[in-house]
Amino acid sequence: MGPPPSGRNDGNDVRMSLPKPDIRAILFDKDGTLVDFERTWGTCILRATDHAAGGDRQLAERLRALGGYDARTGRTQADSLFAACNTAEIVDAFAAAGVTRDPATLVGELDDIFREASENAVGLVDTPRLFERLRAAGLRLGIASSDNAASIAVTARTLGIADDLAFIAGYDSGYGAKPGPGMFTAFCEAIGEDPRNVAMVGDNRHDMEMGCRAGAGLRIAVLSGTGTRERLAPIADVCLPDIAALPDYLHLDGR
Repeated sequence: MGPPPSGRNDGNDVRMSLPKPDIRAILFDKDGTLVDFERTWGTCILRATDHAAGGDRQLAERLRALGGYDARTGRTQADSLFAACNTAEIVDAFAAAGVTRDPATLVGELDDIFREASENAVGLVDTPRLFERLRAAGLRLGIASSDNAASIAVTARTLGIADDLAFIAGYDSGYGAKPGPGMFTAFCEAIGEDPRNVAMVGDNRHDMEMGCRAGAGLRIAVLSGTGTRERLAPIADVCLPDIAALPDYLHLDGR
């Protein structure tokens, strides 16, 4: 599939005036897109790595570095293990780094830790108000995340947007993992929309790659998470500061 009508954003501007596809639905990533990644997951990463290391402090520190967590700044690197991968992938990497716990058991334990953290998810914007505006414009909304589906549902309730969603998918929902197209394709099928009329919104390359592989009408990167303009602009149609810019970008006032 070639570039959509909006063209490619070169990373230097937001091309608000160019023609866009007829977008009728939006599939959102979760962490760094809907929720503040560092405020929601910083402490959780420390807890998860401590748990996986079984009390071995040096191993826990190695796991944090492996996952892309910078102990000095408390921030997580773009497109890193913690920023973009699912629990099973994280556990596989931990095992290669010296964690000896049973992988299947550890996946379940880490998913429990992640689910608990979701109860305190911190939104990046006034998400209920934004979603109300998007739905008033006739858009169908969904979330696809590398987190587990239960954590996504908890996050949606915490943010107050559960009733606004037509679709939720996690790495364990049976549609495959990012950057594969499965979750995006499943969303389109669930709501009966052509992928060309659906936008993918996310903060890392896995989100944009998923949208590309699934034939998304728009790939909208947001710079509110771990991703950088330099990493995202080459594969996105546009880079926005955060999801609050969506109504203006999509010209929803005219709908």
